[in-house]
Amino acid sequence: MTDPRHSNKSNPTTRVAVLIVVVVLIGIATFLFNAIKGKREYDEQNAAPSAPVAASASGASQ
Repeated sequence: MTDPRHSNKSNPTTRVAVLIVVVVLIGIATFLFNAIKGKREYDEQNAAPSAPVAASASGASQ
């Protein structure tokens, strides 16, 4: 008799589970990438105007 544990047929449930895990991981990676990219853009936009404002404020106080 053949042992079902050693059959050459792959389990379709395992394939679907692996596909779902891969899709979820890609979604999480995309979310993190966009969050980090957005934070860098936000920091660049807000850091540039604050430096001259701080310099002019310190120059005005002297």
